[in-house]
Amino acid sequence: MLKFLTRRKSPPIATQPRTIHLDGREVPYLLRRSARRTLALRIDDRGVSVSAPKRAAVREIERFIAGHARWLFDRLALQAAQPEPFVPTDGALLPVLGEPCVLRLGGSGRRAVWSGEGSELRLPAGADPHAALLRALRERALEHYRLRVEFLCDRIGVATPPVRLTSARTRWGSCSAKSGIRLHWRLIHLPPAVIDYVAAHEVAHLVEMNHSPRFWAVASKLHPEWKAARGALRDAARTLPLVGPSACDRRMRLP
Repeated sequence: MLKFLTRRKSPPIATQPRTIHLDGREVPYLLRRSARRTLALRIDDRGVSVSAPKRAAVREIERFIAGHARWLFDRLALQAAQPEPFVPTDGALLPVLGEPCVLRLGGSGRRAVWSGEGSELRLPAGADPHAALLRALRERALEHYRLRVEFLCDRIGVATPPVRLTSARTRWGSCSAKSGIRLHWRLIHLPPAVIDYVAAHEVAHLVEMNHSPRFWAVASKLHPEWKAARGALRDAARTLPLVGPSACDRRMRLP
């Protein structure tokens, strides 16, 4: 007799909007209850949320939030300082590889065209400027990343793996033996030396898939000024233009 197996559905997550008073300030948050054992506090572009076990008392949850009040206010301040979404208008400036690029609208053809060694980008007439700009930046990023990864791999004598883009919310890059290297497309706004730092970090993982002293020896060989580049990435991450959907979480990890 054949038996039909059905996949057991995960229990639904109960959500409840609430407000807590912290240091004389009202902070709205979304309480999410599920079959978990611990409390977790999160801030993203949707606001503050707390994940809690189903039976956790509200007083326990809010005591947990109050215990992280300083962290919470710091993250909310960073979020408030985040730049407004970039609006692609004729003559607008945005950084590409660390240099200002002038945006022009109304170009002929169906695709965006770079000129002036990347100092000008003309988007096609009739196209959605947001979508056209995002596609042009991603294409430019992938082209640049592949060349740099190939160069770095040659320096330490390893085969160049597939290089792809990522829009991960918490990582600038990743390396996998199966899928190769992924680098965040938004790095294209940063100077080449900073991009090279992230690329070098992931290439070093092709030799040492850890963060041991041997790994850092390889990373330092590929990018001797990695500490300065790491600091530059930390500072620049807060001011990157928001082109397309907001792709980065405030907990973005530095390589």
